[in-house]
Amino acid sequence: MTAVKTTCAYCGVGCGVIATPDGAGGATIVGDANHPANFGRLCSKGSALGETLALEDRLLTPKIGGEHASWDAATSLVAQKFSDAIAEHGPDSVAFYVSGQLLTEDYYVANKLMKGFIGSANIDTNSRLCMASSVAGHKRAFGTDTVPGTYEDLDQADLVVLVGSNLAWCHPVLHQRIMGAKEQRGTRIINIDPRRTVTAQQADMHLGLNSGSDVALFNGLLRAIIHSGAVNTDYVSAHVNGLADAGATVEPFDIASVSDLTGLSPQDLTEFYEQWIGTKRVVTVYSQGVNQAIDGADKVNSIVNCHLATGRIGQVGCGPFSVTGQPNAMGGREVGGLANMLAAHLDIEDAGHREVVADFWNAPTLPKNPGLKAVDLFKACASGQIKALWIMCTNPAVSMPRADEVADAIRNVDFVVVSDIVEKTDTTVLADVLLPATGWGERDGTVTNSERRISRQRPFLPPPGETRHDWRAICEVATKMGWGEAFGYSGPHQIFREWSKMTALSVRAGKDLDLSNVSTLNKAEYDHLPPVQWPVRSDGADTRFFAKGGFFTPDGRARMLAVTPSSKLEKPNKDYPLVLNTGRIRDQWHTMTRTAKSSRLSQHIAEPFAEVHPKDAARFGIKSAELLRLHSPFGEAILRVKITDKTPVGHVFVPLHWTSQWASKARVDAVVSDAVDPVSGQPELKRTAVSIESFPTGWFGFGVCRDQPTPNCSYWAKAMVKGGWRVELAEKDAPLNFESFARAILGISGGKAVTYADAKTGQNRIAFVENERVVGVLFGASEPVALSRSFLVQALGSQAYADVLAGSGGQDQPDAGPIVCACLNVGLNTIVEHIASGQVASVADIGALLQAGTSCGSCRPELSDLLSVNQPREAAE
Repeated sequence: MTAVKTTCAYCGVGCGVIATPDGAGGATIVGDANHPANFGRLCSKGSALGETLALEDRLLTPKIGGEHASWDAATSLVAQKFSDAIAEHGPDSVAFYVSGQLLTEDYYVANKLMKGFIGSANIDTNSRLCMASSVAGHKRAFGTDTVPGTYEDLDQADLVVLVGSNLAWCHPVLHQRIMGAKEQRGTRIINIDPRRTVTAQQADMHLGLNSGSDVALFNGLLRAIIHSGAVNTDYVSAHVNGLADAGATVEPFDIASVSDLTGLSPQDLTEFYEQWIGTKRVVTVYSQGVNQAIDGADKVNSIVNCHLATGRIGQVGCGPFSVTGQPNAMGGREVGGLANMLAAHLDIEDAGHREVVADFWNAPTLPKNPGLKAVDLFKACASGQIKALWIMCTNPAVSMPRADEVADAIRNVDFVVVSDIVEKTDTTVLADVLLPATGWGERDGTVTNSERRISRQRPFLPPPGETRHDWRAICEVATKMGWGEAFGYSGPHQIFREWSKMTALSVRAGKDLDLSNVSTLNKAEYDHLPPVQWPVRSDGADTRFFAKGGFFTPDGRARMLAVTPSSKLEKPNKDYPLVLNTGRIRDQWHTMTRTAKSSRLSQHIAEPFAEVHPKDAARFGIKSAELLRLHSPFGEAILRVKITDKTPVGHVFVPLHWTSQWASKARVDAVVSDAVDPVSGQPELKRTAVSIESFPTGWFGFGVCRDQPTPNCSYWAKAMVKGGWRVELAEKDAPLNFESFARAILGISGGKAVTYADAKTGQNRIAFVENERVVGVLFGASEPVALSRSFLVQALGSQAYADVLAGSGGQDQPDAGPIVCACLNVGLNTIVEHIASGQVASVADIGALLQAGTSCGSCRPELSDLLSVNQPREAAE
């Protein structure tokens, strides 16, 4: 089969991928060594993309009211319902909620339809949840949403400061690029994060500041810059406004004051400030710990202020750098996918910008004001303002803050249509109409990564069933609403050509976005378009911005802002004494609709959990591996306890990924506050006051089975494994009939049952055997089941059912243990045994002998931990 160059489906790094179809609906995946975003590297998620292409859970036909329907009937109904709502209640009675996983071509026609032809700005995106504060900060400082630097700056910097970013797990390929620079040229790394993450473990310095104190930290840095004489007066006098006001604002932020506010020692602050000021080539990389905050825009500007004051921007190895969380968050920003902007970085409030956009589209009317941002959009659904809602390629009933209320709000809308690739999600079950979309490997279009690089996503599999590209579904509805002439595209190449021509409006308006050099591509040229960074330069000139000024403000000068720490941070209280922080884990992504299909990716962490500091665990009487109930005024979740000092005292960390399809009650955003940044509208997902308590449980279970389990317990969490499924269970009381209970949970009606019971310890074990092979096993106990999960997983399909009930295999059945290196499938026990035998003594040795840590490298901190707590047998003796 022919290999196809495409782009990864996950984060904003935008890695190049080469996919080779296997002829059976799957594909082998390798990194594209010629793609400038990754040069062949892939993370664990990217390398497992070929394992996520199965069709079992796919939405393959349109549905109306849960029943199969034709595309003509479905799109006719959508067009009619939206038209009726607009006619009766006006254009602001309808809304689109879209996604940073849409391709640029999909995004473009959705934005064109809503803003240009429906006449409302009520189109917002889940990108509001991840990078809206960066957009706001960029626009305030630069005049437009411009990312100044490139990934090459990470290679050339002498100091990289990572703020609010667990880069090793969330953007592993970029992290390995930085680690490569550290090894090759001595680049220093400082990580600023309340948690001691794997990124912090690999940094030269970790600043575990108080949650929410970033503005104070960078105001202190700006003060130190000014007091040490490090201001680049030539650059500032020529290109920057606002230094005097910003300087006056930061004057109170001396070392002692910043120490009080951040919880950092004066020594650490002094060292950090001296390193930053004393290093000309410094890149400050920031991500969700900065953006997802009630003062996220101010955090961004406090960072940008320091780079503007020193002129360290737009030059090799210098600048502030926002890394995005979705594959096309940047593309959505470019085409106007946010409610408060027009396409091509033009401004919705600017009458001149509205006029040229309306002219270009030949649009009947454009809205004069911004539309509803994500949180307000769903509040409008709850109030009854929104009468028709179209959700595309996202799962807001899981990912939005106060998610239970968001689900209720969606139910309250008169008519809801959802376009998705998966038939059953927490959001699709709320829809009146479901439209089946093509997914990664079937789609055809472009995405833009965090460094402004446009890459092609190319199809290497045929669209399954009746699935259609999102742009085509949108255009069909637009046509049936009466605007067919404006949406009569024959393919994504025509949309891209129109969109790239539109960027001429940006250039004429004195903005940054310029794709004019690719605006005449024909279909063949579009199909073969190599990765290209904008502004597209035919002469190969530098694509960085602002080294010599040239900002996109009315006077061409950057703006430093006087910002101060927010007084509105949510604080713990008597009823809710802890602070909840949410984020991602290494091997899962968003709401797991894709990553959970890979059994390999579920071997590292297969269950939703809450990190709790040992002091807090003791304070609340919570033991390791127990279950806890996490709750706030907005909702609750039930999670496995992980006691660790990597999360600070007074804080709880919970990953965002689990949904109702994968766990009984682990949708953590149901617990999260919906407070938003007043400038960007981005929700505060890092600080919610919560309480924790032990979840009353008298029985625990762990099982494996061939077919998908159907648990019906107070607590359950399931995951795919090779050849079947695994499931964690817990209940208040032990089941009365263990065999009947096990058969119901594991979905096994036949076969023989081999059992073991110990009334004294409360243990029950049962294995189901068909044709002398194990098809299911369930262990139950009055305490959390102490058993190697990987051993039972490996027992599926085996003939050794006696060993299965013993809970361990013989010498001929070595247990690899939980997976540490997901890229290359290397287990904990395998690594520990090689350490104990003296065969490996360093991370490099482990890589050479077992290959662990040699791919994306995000497991290297865990390898270091294993080396530090294990030693060769001879040394131990």
